[in-house]
Amino acid sequence: MSLPVLVTGATGFVGSAVARALAARGHTLRLLVRKGSDRRNIADLDAELVEGDLARPDTFAAALEGTSALFHVAADYRLWVPDPARMMQANVEGTRLLMLAAQAAGVERIVYCSSVAALGLVGDGSIADETTPVHEDAIIGVYKRSKYLAEQAVLALVRDHGLPAVIVNPSTPVGPRDIKPTPTGAMIRDAAAARMPAFVETGLNLVHVDDVAEGHMLAFEKGRIGERYILGGEDMSLREVFALVSEVAGVKAPRIQLDQRLLWPVAVVSEGLARGFGIEPRVTREMLAMSKKKMFFSSEKARQELGYTPRPARAAVADAVTWFRDNGMI
Repeated sequence: MSLPVLVTGATGFVGSAVARALAARGHTLRLLVRKGSDRRNIADLDAELVEGDLARPDTFAAALEGTSALFHVAADYRLWVPDPARMMQANVEGTRLLMLAAQAAGVERIVYCSSVAALGLVGDGSIADETTPVHEDAIIGVYKRSKYLAEQAVLALVRDHGLPAVIVNPSTPVGPRDIKPTPTGAMIRDAAAARMPAFVETGLNLVHVDDVAEGHMLAFEKGRIGERYILGGEDMSLREVFALVSEVAGVKAPRIQLDQRLLWPVAVVSEGLARGFGIEPRVTREMLAMSKKKMFFSSEKARQELGYTPRPARAAVADAVTWFRDNGMI
């Protein structure tokens, strides 16, 4: 039997898709899972489970022992956190220490799941790629900064210590098994349930989560060490996204487009209530600042070098809406 492949974040949205793609290719699975985590996404997988998480580096060595490869997908993905330092510790330092532990364990190949959040962004509707300049001081939000710094840490380990890592940068995945759901999944769920009367315009690159998982496999099999590959799909305005969701779900699309400047006081109050009562805010100043830039990306490098071929955004949205309905979330 082949040596196991370790997947972090496998109970989550992208991680569970990656684990399934590995299983479909016949790999033996070992999954790093947090104590008490929701494991519905992996309940039907034949896999060895090892408890640990990015906040507990002492769990890394045992999880990696005897493995041939690592797919590091786990991350604290939230657009607002009451304690930014904890997110930075998990996403940046946790990633760095996991990479070092993998190298010490003799892992032969690593695929690190970064994000387009770590890349440069034009923002005016022009399309960015892996070569678009990025500056840390221009990155909005603690999550995006954490992904940028984590990616820089991985690249430094590749350059200075020979870490055998390939980096993938998913855009905005949607589709089945979004159990939390992710911020984008929650938006699609609410629109499909006709619970979103208004919106702030922006631009997204939507991709099916299973295409992102397939992109991980292609990066593992064909990717060049130290290279980054955007795993995206289709660039769409938020108005276009909601029109597509409404068509798929058979509901009315939100029609009221709000000026983000008018929501600034609402965001300030929402953040204050969140800190005071421990609830997640519906809108924050960082969310509004991010909405000013259209997040459009090209996956041409992954197409050319890996053979990556994502399906249309309609298929991703349709699968997401179906899954939310089938699981009583709409």
